Amino acid sequence: MARISVLDDEVSLDEPSLVEGFPGVGLVGKIATDHMIETHEMVHYANVHCDGLPRVAVYREDDRALTTPVRLYADEELDLVALRSDVPVSPGAATEVAGCLESWFAETVTFPIFLSGLGREKDEAPPDLYGVATGNGGDALSRAEVEDPPESGLVSGPTGAMLAESLEHGRDAVGLIVESDPQFPDPEAARILIRDGIDPIAGTETPTEGLVDQAEEIRNAKQAFAKRMQEATEESSQAEPLKMFQ
Repeated sequence: MARISVLDDEVSLDEPSLVEGFPGVGLVGKIATDHMIETHEMVHYANVHCDGLPRVAVYREDDRALTTPVRLYADEELDLVALRSDVPVSPGAATEVAGCLESWFAETVTFPIFLSGLGREKDEAPPDLYGVATGNGGDALSRAEVEDPPESGLVSGPTGAMLAESLEHGRDAVGLIVESDPQFPDPEAARILIRDGIDPIAGTETPTEGLVDQAEEIRNAKQAFAKRMQEATEESSQAEPLKMFQ
């Protein structure tokens, strides 16, 4: 049965912003979300039980308690929620998962900030960041001075499915698309996501120096996860130029 199981009833949220961290190209959404959870010391707020998610249990170092592979973390003071996922979502399940989460977004009047990587070969220039929106989400992009996309494209995977749900229901939401390494975890692109997108939209202040100073360590830590995604048949969240399909 699809549900969000709240673990900490003492956490009070008032129309929170949500940062979505399903794994995708460059693992940029996951790296950015994990960094925000750790930096702001967000508490484990809820477990996500959605039809379509892999039926697996997750355990942590020095902790015997099992938990779900997709979880919500919260910071009451920042009125911020972060979705952390330890698993990819299959193409066939993306719609089910998106519908499950959309119900919770509606119930809590959440403003989602969806994250996606756009595969680009790395060079010396910093990765570009673009924004898309549904409902009145474009107002948040304008305030944050996030640029419009320079070309047509589409977002796939669970992130694309959630954007489609937001579009169908007229929900205010934004999608941040950052140029990312198409083969390896990309902490630099995740840093751009946080600094130029998430922070100004959510009204947070997140130190990102660690993402640069520890880039190699982060890449190594996430590399095994990235390899599992490549070996799996699941389609991760990603943005792609539309001309690829024309």
